Amino acid sequence: MYAKFFKRIMDFTLSLIALVILFPILLVIMIVTAIAMKGNPFFTQQRPGKDEKIFRLIKFRTMTNQKDADGNLLPDDVRLNKFGKFLRSTSLDELPELINILVGDMSIVGPRPLLVKYLPLYNDEQRRRHEVRPGLTGNAQVNGRNALLWEEKFKYDVEYVENITFLGDIKIILNTVKAVFNRDGISSETSVTMEEFVGSELVTK
Repeated sequence: MYAKFFKRIMDFTLSLIALVILFPILLVIMIVTAIAMKGNPFFTQQRPGKDEKIFRLIKFRTMTNQKDADGNLLPDDVRLNKFGKFLRSTSLDELPELINILVGDMSIVGPRPLLVKYLPLYNDEQRRRHEVRPGLTGNAQVNGRNALLWEEKFKYDVEYVENITFLGDIKIILNTVKAVFNRDGISSETSVTMEEFVGSELVTK
């Protein structure tokens, strides 16, 4: 009953309240980001949501659009400036996703929305992460975030899909606050974000 009905009501109500309360902060971040990134303060990208329906994710931009002499974007670690690192370490870059939650593309808690190009790479078990709305935070985020291996992240995602409860969501939200303050799992060991997923034959049960 909670997963099918009350969860969406909670998502809509809390995201609306958060947007109203945080509006002054969002406005300041938007202005500073526009200055720091020398342009559009927002980053938007198509992501797969529930039932693999594509939607447009919105975040604050954390990387500049610096390019080399041939017009190609420079590596992530070069384009990620100090202000971008601050936004990521505090997870403030994620706040515009409250709009995605408000309109129903996302939920407060659920598997994080990944790249569209990963869709053909999932095995049947991993694909189950799309049985629910993607989340602003999720089970994998409070258990290691980007420090996890892909197979571990998918395992946590599927565990969440199979066990959605009100108390479980509250626990994940509280643990997310703790993780944000501790700045846990922001990057993997070899990347400023997370290595690309290239597919896996592992089926997690």
